[in-house]
Amino acid sequence: MSYILHIETATDICSVAISKMDKLISIQEEKNSLKHSEIITLQIEEVIKSAGIDKNVLSAVSLSEGPGSYTSLRVGMSAAKAICFALNIPLIGINTLESLFTATVKKDMGNLLYCPMIDARRMEVYASLFVNETISIFENKPVILDENTFDIYIKDENRIVFSGNGSIKAKEKYKSSKFIFTDTLCSAKNLIKPAYKKYKIGDFADLTYFSPNYIKPPNITKPKVKQL
Repeated sequence: MSYILHIETATDICSVAISKMDKLISIQEEKNSLKHSEIITLQIEEVIKSAGIDKNVLSAVSLSEGPGSYTSLRVGMSAAKAICFALNIPLIGINTLESLFTATVKKDMGNLLYCPMIDARRMEVYASLFVNETISIFENKPVILDENTFDIYIKDENRIVFSGNGSIKAKEKYKSSKFIFTDTLCSAKNLIKPAYKKYKIGDFADLTYFSPNYIKPPNITKPKVKQL
């Protein structure tokens, strides 16, 4: 029986879950959190306790690997690696945008395209655009949202389904019925199905060299030098 711990810290949501096979059995989640590093250890302890298992029965840890917040992603990575090294279990990396797509996609897709988005700076988002579970138009790239960003993709009968916290920005700009907005946000529960799929085929990350998918380097502001 496979128990997998799932960690999602790519955005301002700090979320930890445990699944048995591909079924959710325990979750701890705090939204609008600015203290991932302070609460994640407690969340991990709480989900294990709530699941009624010992940590030593965990088979793997899955981690939302980004794109997302540089600092938040590093918090999740540090926690995931610590557990994997301590228990000698594998790490499963799950692309954050793919996990949002998996949580949003419908079986009867029709002419729908799916665009999960992670909020970046100003009017920029990190986004992917999927046709279905095996075909994508683009993946994991920074996108500037303006009035014409998606015009080329909504020709004919196509409509675009947005998800993730970046879609809040998009909703302010796009009022056409061609655009559909969901309330799907990052959550550890979104990692369960893709993680279990990878677990079954042994698709594990290199624990030593694994690093989050930042897409861009962090925006570090240098202090101004005072003029004498």
